[in-house]
Amino acid sequence: MLVDSHCHLDFNDFEDDFEEMLQRAREQGVTAMLNAGNNIDELEKQLEISEKYPFVYTAVGVHPHNAAEYPNVKAEDLIGLSTHKKVVAIGECGLDYYYDYSPKDAQIKLLREHVKAAQETGLPLIIHNRDSDDDMMEVLGEAYEQKQFSGVIHCFSSSKKFADFALSIGFYLSASGIITFNKSNDIREVFAEVPLDRLLVETDAPYLAPVPVRGRRNESAFVKYTAEKLAQIKNISFEKLAEITSNNFYKLFRKASDKGRYEF
Repeated sequence: MLVDSHCHLDFNDFEDDFEEMLQRAREQGVTAMLNAGNNIDELEKQLEISEKYPFVYTAVGVHPHNAAEYPNVKAEDLIGLSTHKKVVAIGECGLDYYYDYSPKDAQIKLLREHVKAAQETGLPLIIHNRDSDDDMMEVLGEAYEQKQFSGVIHCFSSSKKFADFALSIGFYLSASGIITFNKSNDIREVFAEVPLDRLLVETDAPYLAPVPVRGRRNESAFVKYTAEKLAQIKNISFEKLAEITSNNFYKLFRKASDKGRYEF
């Protein structure tokens, strides 16, 4: 079994072949998917999918790209939206200084509200981090000292220093198709040292399709390629890697029902 721990099934990219896309995932052994939040206005659409398909979970959050559009979102808003049984996480949220679509201060302010929501609800955070290691470590580290919380660095592509920090506060690291890219040796070296019980795999579909399907629209079926590469990096069988990362998913996202393992 495999779990796609981060994808965006509500995006328009899947409008034309949604059912077929799910069937392809099933054929590749994908038993559950987590549809990450992008902005809170899309939560209703996300929940429609999760209510129809028992194996699809969702999260509530605002992507850092959209931070400037949601200057008044508070932790209380996120907490109120997280009560639905299929909302198993807070996010995706975080910092992105590569594209810098929203001002840094707006991103940091909004990230802190997501952290507060995670601390209050006990739901894990889904963290997006790109070219923002120092500020991310400062925000998460300061908050963790006040009250512990859990989470995952999704689509991990940072330094060993940041990986060590994330692991030190109990976070998981999620491998995406990036680990299959030719120029990702540094990231593969980081994952080689991550403990097995802190690993997840994801697609970030429709983005970041892995080799050998790089350049195509990504979809949950393709998580098998990332899992195969991660198994190679960890020097274990694909079957063992799939079992470990699936079990890790349910350990982290405790609100997720075991139905996702069996009902497709």
